Amino acid sequence: MKQETAADYLDALSRLMVVEDQPAWAPHLRSKSRIRSASKRHFVDPSLAVAALHATPGRLLKDLNYLGFLFEALVIRDLRIYAQRIDGSVLQYRDSTGLEVDAIVETADGRWGAFEIKLGGKLVEEGASNLTTFINRVDTTKSGAPAIAAVITGTGYGHVRKDGIAVIPIGALAP
Repeated sequence: MKQETAADYLDALSRLMVVEDQPAWAPHLRSKSRIRSASKRHFVDPSLAVAALHATPGRLLKDLNYLGFLFEALVIRDLRIYAQRIDGSVLQYRDSTGLEVDAIVETADGRWGAFEIKLGGKLVEEGASNLTTFINRVDTTKSGAPAIAAVITGTGYGHVRKDGIAVIPIGALAP
């Protein structure tokens, strides 16, 4: 497929409000890492991908990595809905060192929170470690400290860890 054809299809899907871009967050950082500014693209509702692929629960359970991508898209969709109530935006972060944060919710007045999205509770430690690394790179004199740092999971109980990072099951998300 030619690049122009793909761009035309993506443009049509955007105009039909089937896909939505998640722009990059650009904080001031101590690190000399270059920030990658490319947007991530998500279906507005991940069930569209499931329906298009005729994916059954059994097939999804056989591919947990793909199920994790769908879960991330679902959480991003929910965060966008909740962020609208506080005049916020849902962004993402990637830098040239490979560090990524799944979602940064930023309000118009500059307050922000960082979120890692992990389908299984066993991945909470990985998400928390990633958030800690990220927060240590942010120059909070310029961007302010995060209002929250949290790992959003598909299961488990909500709590705040000893390191201050919250663990939030998707069922506990609310505006």
